[in-house]
Amino acid sequence: MISKIQRRNKIKTRIRGKISGTAARPRMSVFRSNKQIYVQVIDDLAGKTLVSASSKGIEEGTKSEIAAKVGEAIAQKAIAAGITEVVFDRNGYLFHGRVKSLADAARNGGLKF
Repeated sequence: MISKIQRRNKIKTRIRGKISGTAARPRMSVFRSNKQIYVQVIDDLAGKTLVSASSKGIEEGTKSEIAAKVGEAIAQKAIAAGITEVVFDRNGYLFHGRVKSLADAARNGGLKF
């Protein structure tokens, strides 16, 4: 029987085989733990993180509302760094709940993916 983590890693490997970030269109990778959510904008060719944001320090609201705030924050930071288009990497997580609210908030903040 395959565990939840093994399943996610299998999906993650499949996704990463298809997408990668460039300087023109970096990869926006999401990681969620039980308490926090983290997002990075990564240039895979150079191997550098360009912009990052997390939910640390945000304590008000539900987990989905906090994820939306993180999405707005990453959009502001990315646009300030001159990044308008990204490739979204859900990192093996299903596209609903916190991951979806983060992505929608980033789209509303001005990022295109």
